[in-house]
Amino acid sequence: MPRRDTAFLFDLDGTLVDSVYQHVLAWKEALDAEGVNLSVWRIHRRVGMSGGLFTHVLAGETGQTIDDAQRARLYEAHAAAFNRLHAQGAVKPLPGARELLAKLTERNIPWAIATSGQLRTAIHNLEALGVDPDKVPVVTRDGVRHAKPDPDLFLAAAARLGFDIQRALVVGDSVWDMLAAQRARALGIGLLSGGYGASELERAGAFRVYEDPADLLRHIDEVASRE
Repeated sequence: MPRRDTAFLFDLDGTLVDSVYQHVLAWKEALDAEGVNLSVWRIHRRVGMSGGLFTHVLAGETGQTIDDAQRARLYEAHAAAFNRLHAQGAVKPLPGARELLAKLTERNIPWAIATSGQLRTAIHNLEALGVDPDKVPVVTRDGVRHAKPDPDLFLAAAARLGFDIQRALVVGDSVWDMLAAQRARALGIGLLSGGYGASELERAGAFRVYEDPADLLRHIDEVASRE
């Protein structure tokens, strides 16, 4: 197998799986149950950051104190709501996601997945993609101290591949992914499939922006090393 100079580190929600808005609705349901009033658009702007940071920012925006017990209930309610939506068939791989991963595998280009989600919600997305975490490096929120925009997830994913993070490409759909990539000293590739605009992703550090995994696959030779 030839030595590769590039590895891909993928976010999951909104990057490989069309699940961002289901996460938004799941958080909205969980917040409503706790009497926390937050507009849907504000929730969307926070999806992709760590849950702890999400609830910290949430407290600042609503002026409500969220204690540890309430935070734990929010996490449980969000996971239950998201998994219910998944079971109803509302969450599917994004166009080209399976094909992109297959192409990288075919070309012997290393890749891994790093998600701010916990394994209990990420596992369903991985199944939808046909990704076996026993065969592919997958790092979830459960396995690191800090999630995005801290770089821990991507650093851990690169380590799982045995790859220098500074030669890796981080693919994500949110500004939190791009900020984490910068802090890890990796190059960031932004996708529009999570709802952020191209200019937002570029300002957060993306050096290339594509529509979705299918668009990235069409332009793969712009960013992937070749033999």
